[in-house]
Amino acid sequence: MGHTLTTEHLVLQPVTAADQHALLAHWTAPQVRRFMFDGAVLTTAGVSEAIVSSTASFQNFGYGLWLLRPRESGGLPVSEAGPLAGTTGLRPLEDLGLEIIWSLAPDAQGRGYATEAARAVLDYALGPLGLPEVLAEIDEGNTASARVAERLGMTAFAVVPGLLGPMTRYRTAR
Repeated sequence: MGHTLTTEHLVLQPVTAADQHALLAHWTAPQVRRFMFDGAVLTTAGVSEAIVSSTASFQNFGYGLWLLRPRESGGLPVSEAGPLAGTTGLRPLEDLGLEIIWSLAPDAQGRGYATEAARAVLDYALGPLGLPEVLAEIDEGNTASARVAERLGMTAFAVVPGLLGPMTRYRTAR
């Protein structure tokens, strides 16, 4: 499948319908959803919609949602390679541009995977995709994600209201 990205430790593959159960389990884990989806618990239908939307986005625009797997899994589908390490992706942020997102499974945290995966997507976005800039929106209190954004060279440019409190917007440009 096209759009696969690799890093030193990870394989990033576009999400497919075969990944639905693993993605649902990941996104509904309390530690993962705490700062995603405004705390809402996604349903099976919501995850299906995300997969369909990502597939269409990859076909039409070259970006979407990637699943993170350790390289030693050989890039096998999650159902064959074990639990996924996390997700990363690009999606529209209102009418401002594309936002980079990431999430990690609790047992994958503390290994640098979020920064490594987000760096690969950021390089892809600013390089082959030719985007002039990439944004991130991080909830107040999500210090781990704020540190990732800073490690990526992103700078804060605004604080906006969110459903669960203030969010800081970050950006980086070519």
